Amino acid sequence: MKLVKLFLRLTLGAIVLQAAFPALAEDRVDSSLSVSATSAVGTSESPRTIISPAQAVVLGLVEGITEYLPVSSTGHLVLVDELLGLRDATKLSTSELDAVEAYEVVIQSGAILAVILLYFKAIQQMLLGLVGRSEEGRQLLVNVVCAFAVTGVIGVFAHKLIKQYLQHSGPVIFALAAGGLLMLAFESSRWAKAARDHGYGMNQLTPRHAALIGLAQCVAMWPGTSRSMMTILSGMFLGMTPVAAAEFSFILGLPTLLAATGLKLYKEGPLLTSHIGLPAMALGLGVAAVAAAIAVRGFTAYLARRGFVPFGIYRIALAVVMFLVLGLGAEA
Repeated sequence: MKLVKLFLRLTLGAIVLQAAFPALAEDRVDSSLSVSATSAVGTSESPRTIISPAQAVVLGLVEGITEYLPVSSTGHLVLVDELLGLRDATKLSTSELDAVEAYEVVIQSGAILAVILLYFKAIQQMLLGLVGRSEEGRQLLVNVVCAFAVTGVIGVFAHKLIKQYLQHSGPVIFALAAGGLLMLAFESSRWAKAARDHGYGMNQLTPRHAALIGLAQCVAMWPGTSRSMMTILSGMFLGMTPVAAAEFSFILGLPTLLAATGLKLYKEGPLLTSHIGLPAMALGLGVAAVAAAIAVRGFTAYLARRGFVPFGIYRIALAVVMFLVLGLGAEA
Protein backbone atom coordinates (compact mmCIF):
# COMPACT_ATOMS: atom_id res chain seq x y z
CA MET A 1 0.00 0.00 0.00
CA LYS A 2 3.02 2.34 0.06
CA LEU A 3 2.43 3.59 -3.49
CA VAL A 4 -1.24 4.29 -2.80
CA LYS A 5 -0.37 6.15 0.42
CA LEU A 6 2.16 8.18 -1.57
CA PHE A 7 -0.53 9.14 -4.11
CA LEU A 8 -2.90 10.22 -1.34
CA ARG A 9 -0.24 12.30 0.40
CA LEU A 10 0.68 13.96 -2.88
CA THR A 11 -2.94 14.83 -3.61
CA LEU A 12 -3.47 16.19 -0.09
CA GLY A 13 -0.30 18.24 -0.40
CA ALA A 14 -1.50 19.76 -3.66
CA ILE A 15 -4.82 20.69 -2.06
CA VAL A 16 -3.02 22.34 0.88
CA LEU A 17 -0.71 24.23 -1.49
CA GLN A 18 -3.75 25.59 -3.26
CA ALA A 19 -4.21 28.00 -0.38
CA ALA A 20 -0.71 29.41 -0.79
CA PHE A 21 -0.08 29.59 -4.52
CA PRO A 22 -3.03 31.76 -5.56
CA ALA A 23 -1.59 34.49 -3.33
CA LEU A 24 1.74 34.14 -5.08
CA ALA A 25 -0.02 34.31 -8.42
CA GLU A 26 -1.71 37.52 -7.34
CA ASP A 27 1.68 38.97 -6.39
CA ARG A 28 3.00 38.12 -9.86
CA VAL A 29 -0.05 39.68 -11.49
CA ASP A 30 0.35 42.86 -9.42
CA SER A 31 4.03 42.96 -10.34
CA SER A 32 3.15 42.58 -14.00
CA LEU A 33 0.67 45.44 -13.77
CA SER A 34 3.35 47.63 -12.21
CA VAL A 35 5.69 46.83 -15.08
CA SER A 36 2.92 47.66 -17.54
CA ALA A 37 2.47 51.04 -15.88
CA THR A 38 6.18 51.68 -16.18
CA SER A 39 6.16 50.69 -19.84
CA ALA A 40 3.54 53.37 -20.47
CA VAL A 41 6.24 56.01 -19.80
CA GLY A 42 8.80 54.47 -22.08
CA THR A 43 10.05 51.22 -20.52
CA SER A 44 9.31 47.99 -22.42
CA GLU A 45 7.55 45.23 -20.45
CA SER A 46 9.46 41.98 -20.05
CA PRO A 47 7.61 38.63 -19.80
CA ARG A 48 6.94 37.49 -16.23
CA THR A 49 8.01 34.12 -14.84
CA ILE A 50 4.82 32.24 -13.99
CA ILE A 51 6.12 29.08 -12.26
CA SER A 52 7.85 29.47 -8.90
CA PRO A 53 10.52 27.03 -7.62
CA ALA A 54 8.00 25.50 -5.20
CA GLN A 55 5.51 24.94 -8.01
CA ALA A 56 8.26 23.43 -10.17
CA VAL A 57 9.01 20.91 -7.39
CA VAL A 58 5.32 20.00 -7.00
CA LEU A 59 4.84 19.55 -10.75
CA GLY A 60 8.07 17.54 -11.03
CA LEU A 61 6.96 15.22 -8.23
CA VAL A 62 3.54 14.70 -9.77
CA GLU A 63 5.04 14.02 -13.21
CA GLY A 64 7.74 11.67 -11.97
CA ILE A 65 5.55 9.61 -9.66
CA THR A 66 2.63 9.24 -12.04
CA GLU A 67 4.25 9.02 -15.52
CA TYR A 68 4.79 5.26 -15.55
CA LEU A 69 2.02 4.25 -13.15
CA PRO A 70 -1.55 3.51 -14.36
CA VAL A 71 -3.01 6.71 -12.88
CA SER A 72 -2.37 9.28 -15.66
CA SER A 73 0.40 11.84 -15.28
CA THR A 74 -1.32 14.28 -17.65
CA GLY A 75 -4.56 13.98 -15.73
CA HIS A 76 -2.84 14.66 -12.41
CA LEU A 77 -0.96 17.63 -13.86
CA VAL A 78 -4.14 19.17 -15.26
CA LEU A 79 -5.83 18.81 -11.90
CA VAL A 80 -2.87 20.14 -9.91
CA ASP A 81 -2.66 23.06 -12.35
CA GLU A 82 -6.25 23.89 -11.51
CA LEU A 83 -5.45 23.80 -7.80
CA LEU A 84 -2.36 25.97 -8.21
CA GLY A 85 -4.08 28.50 -10.45
CA LEU A 86 -1.93 27.67 -13.47
CA ARG A 87 -4.92 27.26 -15.80
CA ASP A 88 -6.75 30.44 -14.82
CA ALA A 89 -7.44 32.24 -18.09
CA THR A 90 -8.49 35.36 -16.15
CA LYS A 91 -4.98 35.77 -14.72
CA LEU A 92 -2.75 34.20 -17.38
CA SER A 93 -2.47 35.13 -21.03
CA THR A 94 -2.89 32.63 -23.86
CA SER A 95 0.87 32.44 -24.35
CA GLU A 96 1.39 31.83 -20.62
CA LEU A 97 -1.19 29.03 -20.60
CA ASP A 98 0.55 27.48 -23.62
CA ALA A 99 3.87 27.76 -21.78
CA VAL A 100 2.51 25.90 -18.74
CA GLU A 101 1.19 23.09 -20.95
CA ALA A 102 4.52 22.88 -22.80
CA TYR A 103 6.45 22.86 -19.51
CA GLU A 104 4.53 19.83 -18.29
CA VAL A 105 5.37 17.97 -21.47
CA VAL A 106 9.04 18.93 -21.38
CA ILE A 107 9.63 17.78 -17.78
CA GLN A 108 8.71 14.30 -19.01
CA SER A 109 12.38 14.26 -20.01
CA GLY A 110 13.14 13.55 -16.35
CA ALA A 111 10.97 10.42 -16.43
CA ILE A 112 12.60 9.43 -19.73
CA LEU A 113 16.05 9.74 -18.17
CA ALA A 114 15.01 7.53 -15.26
CA VAL A 115 13.88 4.70 -17.57
CA ILE A 116 16.98 5.01 -19.74
CA LEU A 117 19.14 4.47 -16.65
CA LEU A 118 16.99 1.65 -15.21
CA TYR A 119 16.58 -0.20 -18.52
CA PHE A 120 19.93 0.62 -20.07
CA LYS A 121 20.63 -3.04 -20.83
CA ALA A 122 17.45 -3.43 -22.90
CA ILE A 123 18.18 -0.18 -24.73
CA GLN A 124 21.73 -1.35 -25.39
CA GLN A 125 20.35 -4.60 -26.83
CA MET A 126 18.08 -2.64 -29.18
CA LEU A 127 21.04 -0.62 -30.41
CA LEU A 128 22.99 -3.83 -30.99
CA GLY A 129 19.96 -5.26 -32.78
CA LEU A 130 19.94 -2.22 -35.05
CA VAL A 131 23.39 -3.22 -36.35
CA GLY A 132 22.62 -6.95 -36.46
CA ARG A 133 24.48 -8.01 -33.32
CA SER A 134 21.52 -9.02 -31.13
CA GLU A 135 18.47 -10.90 -32.41
CA GLU A 136 16.60 -10.33 -29.16
CA GLY A 137 17.37 -6.62 -29.34
CA ARG A 138 16.28 -6.45 -32.98
CA GLN A 139 12.96 -8.09 -32.13
CA LEU A 140 12.34 -5.67 -29.26
CA LEU A 141 13.23 -2.72 -31.49
CA VAL A 142 10.82 -3.89 -34.21
CA ASN A 143 8.02 -4.23 -31.64
CA VAL A 144 8.65 -0.76 -30.21
CA VAL A 145 8.69 0.75 -33.71
CA CYS A 146 5.42 -1.02 -34.64
CA ALA A 147 3.67 0.20 -31.50
CA PHE A 148 5.03 3.73 -31.73
CA ALA A 149 4.21 4.10 -35.43
CA VAL A 150 0.51 3.48 -34.82
CA THR A 151 0.44 6.00 -31.96
CA GLY A 152 2.43 8.58 -33.91
CA VAL A 153 0.20 8.54 -36.97
CA ILE A 154 -3.03 8.87 -34.99
CA GLY A 155 -1.50 11.43 -32.64
CA VAL A 156 -0.65 13.81 -35.49
CA PHE A 157 -4.30 14.01 -36.53
CA ALA A 158 -5.83 13.99 -33.04
CA HIS A 159 -3.59 16.54 -31.28
CA LYS A 160 -5.57 19.71 -32.04
CA LEU A 161 -8.93 18.16 -31.18
CA ILE A 162 -7.57 16.87 -27.86
CA LYS A 163 -6.16 20.26 -26.92
CA GLN A 164 -9.39 22.03 -27.86
CA TYR A 165 -11.94 19.74 -26.19
CA LEU A 166 -10.24 17.52 -23.59
CA GLN A 167 -7.39 19.47 -21.97
CA HIS A 168 -9.32 20.61 -18.90
CA SER A 169 -10.59 19.23 -15.63
CA GLY A 170 -14.02 17.88 -16.63
CA PRO A 171 -12.85 15.28 -19.19
CA VAL A 172 -9.87 14.45 -16.96
CA ILE A 173 -12.08 13.60 -13.97
CA PHE A 174 -14.33 11.48 -16.17
CA ALA A 175 -11.31 9.58 -17.56
CA LEU A 176 -9.86 9.02 -14.08
CA ALA A 177 -13.11 7.44 -12.87
CA ALA A 178 -13.67 5.42 -16.05
CA GLY A 179 -10.10 4.11 -15.96
CA GLY A 180 -10.51 3.08 -12.34
CA LEU A 181 -13.64 1.10 -13.16
CA LEU A 182 -11.87 -0.49 -16.14
CA MET A 183 -8.97 -1.67 -13.95
CA LEU A 184 -11.30 -3.11 -11.32
CA ALA A 185 -13.25 -4.97 -14.01
CA PHE A 186 -10.10 -6.26 -15.72
CA GLU A 187 -8.56 -7.47 -12.47
CA SER A 188 -11.46 -9.88 -11.96
CA SER A 189 -11.51 -11.07 -15.59
CA ARG A 190 -10.26 -14.33 -17.03
CA TRP A 191 -7.67 -12.44 -19.09
CA ALA A 192 -5.93 -11.11 -15.99
CA LYS A 193 -5.86 -14.57 -14.43
CA ALA A 194 -4.54 -16.15 -17.62
CA ALA A 195 -1.80 -13.51 -17.95
CA ARG A 196 -0.64 -14.10 -14.38
CA ASP A 197 -0.77 -17.89 -14.58
CA HIS A 198 0.36 -18.58 -18.16
CA GLY A 199 1.53 -15.28 -19.63
CA TYR A 200 4.51 -14.89 -21.95
CA GLY A 201 7.55 -12.64 -21.63
CA MET A 202 8.53 -9.52 -23.52
CA ASN A 203 10.83 -11.47 -25.87
CA GLN A 204 7.81 -13.46 -27.16
CA LEU A 205 5.79 -10.40 -28.15
CA THR A 206 4.95 -10.29 -31.88
CA PRO A 207 4.91 -7.16 -34.09
CA ARG A 208 1.15 -7.62 -34.62
CA HIS A 209 0.47 -7.63 -30.88
CA ALA A 210 2.86 -4.71 -30.44
CA ALA A 211 0.87 -2.70 -33.01
CA LEU A 212 -2.33 -3.48 -31.09
CA ILE A 213 -0.70 -2.20 -27.90
CA GLY A 214 0.22 0.96 -29.80
CA LEU A 215 -3.41 1.31 -30.86
CA ALA A 216 -4.52 0.95 -27.25
CA GLN A 217 -1.97 3.61 -26.29
CA CYS A 218 -3.86 6.06 -28.52
CA VAL A 219 -6.81 5.94 -26.12
CA ALA A 220 -4.53 7.53 -23.53
CA MET A 221 -4.39 10.68 -25.64
CA TRP A 222 -7.56 11.53 -23.70
CA PRO A 223 -6.05 13.27 -20.64
CA GLY A 224 -6.69 11.34 -17.46
CA THR A 225 -6.76 7.93 -19.14
CA SER A 226 -3.10 6.89 -18.58
CA ARG A 227 -0.73 5.65 -21.25
CA SER A 228 0.69 3.08 -18.82
CA MET A 229 -2.75 1.76 -17.94
CA MET A 230 -3.75 1.22 -21.55
CA THR A 231 -0.47 -0.38 -22.63
CA ILE A 232 -0.21 -2.67 -19.60
CA LEU A 233 -3.84 -3.77 -19.72
CA SER A 234 -3.70 -4.38 -23.46
CA GLY A 235 -0.43 -6.30 -23.09
CA MET A 236 -1.96 -8.55 -20.44
CA PHE A 237 -5.14 -8.92 -22.52
CA LEU A 238 -2.92 -10.20 -25.35
CA GLY A 239 -1.26 -12.71 -23.01
CA MET A 240 1.81 -10.99 -21.53
CA THR A 241 2.66 -11.37 -17.85
CA PRO A 242 2.06 -8.24 -15.73
CA VAL A 243 5.80 -7.62 -15.34
CA ALA A 244 6.49 -8.11 -19.08
CA ALA A 245 3.60 -5.82 -20.02
CA ALA A 246 4.81 -3.15 -17.59
CA GLU A 247 8.40 -3.31 -18.82
CA PHE A 248 7.33 -3.07 -22.47
CA SER A 249 5.16 -0.10 -21.48
CA PHE A 250 8.16 1.62 -19.88
CA ILE A 251 10.35 1.08 -22.95
CA LEU A 252 7.57 2.06 -25.38
CA GLY A 253 7.23 5.27 -23.42
CA LEU A 254 10.73 6.37 -24.47
CA PRO A 255 10.04 7.20 -28.16
CA THR A 256 6.49 8.31 -27.35
CA LEU A 257 7.54 10.80 -24.68
CA LEU A 258 10.66 11.87 -26.57
CA ALA A 259 8.57 12.70 -29.64
CA ALA A 260 6.08 14.69 -27.56
CA THR A 261 8.89 16.53 -25.77
CA GLY A 262 10.77 17.31 -28.98
CA LEU A 263 7.62 18.61 -30.68
CA LYS A 264 6.82 20.90 -27.75
CA LEU A 265 10.37 22.25 -27.60
CA TYR A 266 10.27 22.95 -31.33
CA LYS A 267 6.91 24.70 -31.21
CA GLU A 268 6.96 26.37 -27.80
CA GLY A 269 10.67 26.83 -27.05
CA PRO A 270 10.55 30.65 -27.00
CA LEU A 271 7.51 30.61 -24.71
CA LEU A 272 9.25 28.26 -22.29
CA THR A 273 12.37 30.40 -22.01
CA SER A 274 10.42 33.66 -21.64
CA HIS A 275 7.56 32.58 -19.34
CA ILE A 276 9.08 29.62 -17.45
CA GLY A 277 12.86 30.04 -17.51
CA LEU A 278 15.69 27.52 -17.53
CA PRO A 279 16.01 27.24 -13.70
CA ALA A 280 12.37 26.14 -13.27
CA MET A 281 12.68 23.76 -16.22
CA ALA A 282 15.85 22.18 -14.82
CA LEU A 283 14.35 21.90 -11.33
CA GLY A 284 11.14 20.24 -12.53
CA LEU A 285 13.05 17.88 -14.80
CA GLY A 286 15.47 16.84 -12.04
CA VAL A 287 12.73 16.22 -9.49
CA ALA A 288 10.75 14.23 -12.07
CA ALA A 289 13.78 12.03 -12.81
CA VAL A 290 14.33 11.09 -9.17
CA ALA A 291 10.63 10.54 -8.49
CA ALA A 292 10.19 8.42 -11.63
CA ALA A 293 13.18 6.23 -10.79
CA ILE A 294 11.74 5.48 -7.34
CA ALA A 295 8.24 4.82 -8.71
CA VAL A 296 9.38 2.53 -11.55
CA ARG A 297 11.63 0.43 -9.31
CA GLY A 298 8.76 -0.40 -6.98
CA PHE A 299 5.89 -0.62 -9.44
CA THR A 300 6.59 -3.91 -11.24
CA ALA A 301 6.98 -5.89 -8.02
CA TYR A 302 3.91 -4.19 -6.54
CA LEU A 303 1.85 -4.97 -9.65
CA ALA A 304 2.80 -8.64 -9.54
CA ARG A 305 1.79 -8.91 -5.86
CA ARG A 306 -1.26 -6.65 -5.59
CA GLY A 307 -2.61 -6.16 -9.11
CA PHE A 308 -4.67 -3.18 -10.29
CA VAL A 309 -7.27 -2.97 -7.53
CA PRO A 310 -5.46 -0.34 -5.36
CA PHE A 311 -4.84 1.84 -8.43
CA GLY A 312 -8.44 1.48 -9.57
CA ILE A 313 -9.76 2.50 -6.16
CA TYR A 314 -7.31 5.39 -6.00
CA ARG A 315 -8.39 6.73 -9.40
CA ILE A 316 -12.08 6.65 -8.49
CA ALA A 317 -11.45 8.27 -5.09
CA LEU A 318 -9.30 10.99 -6.67
CA ALA A 319 -11.97 11.69 -9.28
CA VAL A 320 -14.59 12.15 -6.56
CA VAL A 321 -12.32 14.39 -4.45
CA MET A 322 -11.36 16.56 -7.40
CA PHE A 323 -14.97 16.82 -8.55
CA LEU A 324 -15.83 18.25 -5.14
CA VAL A 325 -12.70 20.40 -4.71
CA LEU A 326 -12.90 22.03 -8.12
CA GLY A 327 -16.58 22.78 -7.67
CA LEU A 328 -17.65 21.08 -10.89
CA GLY A 329 -20.85 19.96 -9.25
CA ALA A 330 -21.87 23.58 -8.75
CA GLU A 331 -21.30 24.33 -12.44
CA ALA A 332 -23.55 21.52 -13.66
